[in-house]
Amino acid sequence: MNILTATAELTPIAQAGGLGDVAAFLPREFEKLGHNSIIVLPKYRSIDINKWGFKNTHKTIIVQMGYWNEYALLWEGTLPNSNVKVYLVEHNGYFDRAGIYGDPIEFGDNDRRFIFFSKAIFEVCKALGFKPDIIHAHDFHTAFTMAFLKEFYRSDPMFSNTAGVYTIHNLAYQGKFNPDTALLYSGIPLSKFQPYSPYEYYGMVNAMKVGIMMADKITTVSPTYAQEIRWSYFGEGLDGVINSRAADFIGILNGIDYDEWNPATDKYISYNYNFGEFQIKSQNKYKLLRDYGLDEGDNLDLPLISMVTRLTDQKGVDLVMARLEELLSHQNFRFFLLGSGNYNYENFFRYLSQRFPKNALNYIGYNAALSHQVIAASDFFLMPSRFEPCGLTQMYSLRYGTIPIARQTGGIADSVFEYDYNYQSGNGFTFWQYNADDMAYAISRALSIYNNQPHWNKIRENAMSHNLAASTTASKYLEVYNWAKEKI
Repeated sequence: MNILTATAELTPIAQAGGLGDVAAFLPREFEKLGHNSIIVLPKYRSIDINKWGFKNTHKTIIVQMGYWNEYALLWEGTLPNSNVKVYLVEHNGYFDRAGIYGDPIEFGDNDRRFIFFSKAIFEVCKALGFKPDIIHAHDFHTAFTMAFLKEFYRSDPMFSNTAGVYTIHNLAYQGKFNPDTALLYSGIPLSKFQPYSPYEYYGMVNAMKVGIMMADKITTVSPTYAQEIRWSYFGEGLDGVINSRAADFIGILNGIDYDEWNPATDKYISYNYNFGEFQIKSQNKYKLLRDYGLDEGDNLDLPLISMVTRLTDQKGVDLVMARLEELLSHQNFRFFLLGSGNYNYENFFRYLSQRFPKNALNYIGYNAALSHQVIAASDFFLMPSRFEPCGLTQMYSLRYGTIPIARQTGGIADSVFEYDYNYQSGNGFTFWQYNADDMAYAISRALSIYNNQPHWNKIRENAMSHNLAASTTASKYLEVYNWAKEKI
C-alpha cells in the first residue's frame, strides 16, 4: 500500500508536541510491515537540512491558490532510523520564519499557510509520480487535504483510488478562519458556505470540521477520547459534527517507539537497565539529584515525583499549584519539574524551588535528553490532566518502571490502571474527578507503596511489562486504511 502522511510536525526534525511523535512512528512501522510510506512536511526555518541530510530535488511544484499560482521547491531526505522518505515543501513566504504555528499567538496567516501546504501535497505526488492509496492527514493544519481530494483531485487518475483518513490529535485546536479568505485560498466557491455544509461553522470556516466531514474515515488517538468528545463537555463545539460521522469514527490508542524509548538502550540516560533491574534504575535518580546539587547527606533515596509537561491549563497545573506546596511541607518526597509555558505557572515552580531548595527542583524549558533522564530517574510520574486525548509521557514512564499518578481521562484511562493490593494488578494510581484533593489522595496512595514490598517491585514490573508498542497501533491503522478504501 502507498501511504502518504501529511503533517505539520515530525519528530525529531520539526516538533512542537505529540503530533510529531505519531507522524514519525507510524510510517516507520508501516515500512517494517512492507508498505511504501512517505511523509510531506513544510520546510520551516528551524529545520537543519545539513544535520538531517536533506537535498534539493530541484523540482518546482505549482500550487493554485484561488485565481493565482504559487510556487514551491521540493527537498528530499530520510526519516532517522528508517528508510522512509521525507519531503519538505519550501515556500519562504510561508515557512521561513521562527516557529511552526506562532508562539505564543498563532500566525495571522495560518489559514493561507496551511491551505497552501494542504494543496501542495497533491502536487508533490505528481512531481514524484507517487500514486497514494491513502492520504493520512493530521489535525487542522492538513485537514483541507480531505476536501481537496474530493473537490478537485478525485477525477485525476493519480488519485482516483485514493482514500482520505483524518486524525484528530487534540480537538481544542481547530483552525477557525475567515470564510472570505480561507475559501478564496482553497478555491472552493463561497456559494458552498452554507449552514450545515462542511465549510460553515458559526459564520467561520473550521478546518477541523472540514477534515471530519470530508474524510473517508476519521480517527482519534485513544478509545476513551473518542467517546469523550462525542459529548458536549469535551466536544469543543464539534460533538454534533463528530456524532454525525459516528459510523466512520474510530479511537486508536497511540503507541510508542520501543527503539527510542527503551531503558536498556537509551543513549540519554547514564545507567541502562532491563526489566526488574530496579537497583540500577535507582542510580539514575542519584545521578540526577547530584547534578542538581544534592549529595549523600541529603538522603537521595527519598521518593521522586516528576512532571515533564507543557505548562498549560490542559495539563492540570492548577491542581498542582493548589496542593503541592502543602504536600511538600508535610510529606517526605522530592518533586522535579521539566517544562515551560504559562509565565505564572513557571514562576510558581521557581518559587517552589526557592522555598524547598532540596526537595523541589526544576528545569524551565524544553530539553529532549533531560526528559529521558528525568523519566528514568523518577519513582512516580504526575499527570493530572484536565483532558488528555492520548498522552505519551505516561506511556514512556510505564516503559521505564516509573509509576504514573494520573487523572483518568482520554488515553490515560486506556493505559494507566489503579494498583490493587489484593490481586497485585494495575500499574499506577488514578483519580477521576478534576479535583486537587483527589489528586493529593492519589499522591498519598502512591507514596504509601514506595519501598513497601512485594508491592513496590510488583507495580513496577506491571508497568514495564504493559505492552504499548507502536507496532500494535500501526496494525490498527492499516485496518482503518482498508476500511477507508472500501468506501471509494
